[in-house]
Amino acid sequence: MQFDYSKLKGRIIELFGTRAAFAKALHKSEILVCKKLNNKSHFSQQSMQEWGELLQIDVSEYGTYFCTPKV
Repeated sequence: MQFDYSKLKGRIIELFGTRAAFAKALHKSEILVCKKLNNKSHFSQQSMQEWGELLQIDVSEYGTYFCTPKV
């Protein structure tokens, strides 16, 4: 199953300006960030928590950002 990360991508741009800047703040490679956002790699619970904290996403909103199926 693939997920729609458009809201997550928007939040990254809103707070960090670029995916590269977000990846740097996350201490991960830009390639890893792009793979997750393009459904080439999955989100573990730990990575959702790390991303959520950095992007100031409340736990109650994780479903909207990380688990919206593509239609």
